Order: sequence, then structure tokens, then C-alpha cells
Amino acid sequence: MIKIYKYGEVSNDEIFFRGNIASNVEGVVSEIIANVIKNKDKALFEYCEKFDKATLSALEVTEEEIDEAFASVDAEFVSVIKEAAENIRDFHKRQVRNSFVISEKDGVVTGQKVMPIEKVGLYVPGGTAAYPSTVLMDSIPAKIAGCREIVMVTPPTKDGRVNPVILAAAKIAGVDRIFKVGGAQAIAALAYGTESIPKVDKIVGPGNAYVAEAKKQVFGKVNIDMIAGPSEILVVADSTCNPAYVSADVLSQAEHDRMASAVLVTDSYEFARKVSDELERQIPMLPRAEIARYSIDNNGKIIVAENNLMLAIDIANEIAPEHLEICVDNPFDYLDKIKHAGSIFMGKYCPEALGDYFAGPNHTLPTSGTARFSSPLSVDDFVKKSQFTYYTKDALSKVADKVSYFAKKEGLDAHAKSATIRFED
Repeated sequence: MIKIYKYGEVSNDEIFFRGNIASNVEGVVSEIIANVIKNKDKALFEYCEKFDKATLSALEVTEEEIDEAFASVDAEFVSVIKEAAENIRDFHKRQVRNSFVISEKDGVVTGQKVMPIEKVGLYVPGGTAAYPSTVLMDSIPAKIAGCREIVMVTPPTKDGRVNPVILAAAKIAGVDRIFKVGGAQAIAALAYGTESIPKVDKIVGPGNAYVAEAKKQVFGKVNIDMIAGPSEILVVADSTCNPAYVSADVLSQAEHDRMASAVLVTDSYEFARKVSDELERQIPMLPRAEIARYSIDNNGKIIVAENNLMLAIDIANEIAPEHLEICVDNPFDYLDKIKHAGSIFMGKYCPEALGDYFAGPNHTLPTSGTARFSSPLSVDDFVKKSQFTYYTKDALSKVADKVSYFAKKEGLDAHAKSATIRFED
């Protein structure tokens, strides 16, 4: 049963489960990466047999496999995927940044070029569930940014195939190449390249502790989006809410995995009790009831900020949750007061699942309090910037002494000389 606390009975930094990676993961991942660097495809085939119980003759998914999978997916689901993809495109195309040039001073031109990252690797988890939504959320912004090649990796099933809905989503999103490999070995392959899998410039996408650790270890060789922790939701709700709705929203994250955290902050102890009772009614009805039960019993909490909804908002800001629901009648009254949250869901008819699948804003979000300083995945994550400077001789002559003076103050005489030598006899 979910635990209920009055505000102050548990510190804010303990409200969400902030799970640490198991101590043996770092060493295991390091060995896997070293093996992939050395043995390339051979290591990947061996890991597919060991971890996925799949014997493969080739790593890359063929066009025929993609077409066959697409044809096998329910037509209604394909229609929903396409509509969701269009919503995601519409939202993210508004994030596009433009290059700029400044030429307001005589003889001086400065500017910034915005350019797409050329090759992007997309990790799509397998395991206990298939996530076509991840394919859409992580590849569509990259396409909008103009990335030349998107390479997707995902674990195969025991029969050596990829879940058809994953391939259907990849086709709709425009993924260029797909490979049947998962885990830390997939991250290593994207970072260093193998005979089959091209080396990429950036890796995005969620995964388990081994995938997260692998992304951490290859960072610097390639860029990454973020190190994501267990999924989390914080719901701020007042006593006018329907406890069945709030309970369903809480469970939408609890069913992700056993380490997920689902928290309600409310201004009413009576409402807290109603939600607790409703959770006990709903959990047994879930197909993933065992996972949800563990998450709720071990990581779930209800915090009561008695008769003080603004205190509930303050708690949310302190925690900086991945998903934040503001379940009140007038949510826009509170939007400006939210300072730290990955994605904010406004009102009583905006479940977090809208963001997971359909509304358009990205669902790849900062976790573990990192929303204090980081942002959801966006088009910005798939571009890089170069800046440029141009001075004429006359323009340089007007500032050369100032540049030289500044350089000498830092003790860098060669810097100083490079500015003034052009005007010496």
C-alpha cells in the first residue's frame, strides 16, 4: 500500500526513488565495450546469443523485413502512429534555430552557423515492453534538424526478429538503418563502429542500467542525450479531483518498472486516503500488476500539504520531477510558478500518457532531479553550431592595440603580437 506522509515527515530529496546503478554494472559494461571495440560484429553476434537467445545470420534489418512488419501491424494502429507522428513533427518544427550574421560595424562580420549532426544513433529498448513511441520521439526531431543518417539499434526477439510495431514506427518516422542488437554492446557499436554498424556522432534513447552506464562510458567519444534514471511522476492535485483519475495517472508510471516512482502531493488528507483506496482497487486489474505493486509499495508516496496548494507547488519545484501533473481547475494560474519540471501536464483532463504518445511535446525527459538544469529532447539536441569572424585590415587596425593590451594582461605575448604584427614596418 502506498505510504502517506504529512509534509515534513520525509525530506524532499527522499520523495523520489533515486536508484544507484549496481556496483557490478560499471565493470561489466567496460568489458563489453572493450570486446566490441576489439571483435566488432563477432562480439555482437555472441552477445545476441548470450543475452537475447537469438542466433542471427545478419545484424541489419532488411527492407523486406520492414515491409513485412509494416503489413502485419493493425491498420488502425498504423493510423494512430501516423497521427501521433504528425503531432510530434508540428511541435518540433517550431524549435528550429536559424543561423545569423551580424555586419553592423564597418569591416566586421560575425555570425553563427547552425548545422545538423551528421549521424545519430537511436537506442530503442526491448525487454518487458515495445516502445514505438520512443522511435517517433527520438527520430522525428533528428529528421527535422536535417541529420543525414539515423541509425537505430534495438534488441531482437528469440526468433531473430524485431517487434513489428517498432519497425512500423521506424518506417513512418524515416529511420535510415536498423540493427538487431541491444544492451551495452549496441551503445559500444554505435560509438566505435563495427563491420556492419556505422560509427555515429551522437546517441539518444532510454535503456536499462547497462545501457545508461554504457552511454556514460562512451561519452566524449560521442555525444549523448542524457543519463536517464527510473521513470517518475509527481501529481499535484486538490480535493476537487476525481481520485480514480489521479490513481490511474499515478499507476501510468508505476507500471513502467519496479524502480519507477509515482508521487502525489495534495492539500487534503481525506483526498489522500481516497487515492490510496483507489490504488488498491485498480492495481489488481492491471496486466502489469506485479510491477505496479512493487513500485507503489516501495517507491510510491502521498505527501499532504494540508490546505496549502502553493506549498505543493514549492515541493514540486524542489523535487524537479520528470513528469509533473497539475490537476486543478485553473492550472494556468500556476504555470509561471513552476520552475523545475521535465514536462508539465495541465488540468484534470491531461493525463501524462498524452505526452508519452500523442500530444506532440517530447517524452524523452530529464529524470532524477536533473530538470533543474536540463531540458526535454528537442531539435536543439541534433544540431551543432560554429561561429565565424571576419575583420578587414582597417577594422583590425582600430582594435589591435586593445587586443594586444588584453592579451598582455593575461601574460600571453604571442597573442598580443599576432594582433599588432600586421601593422609593423
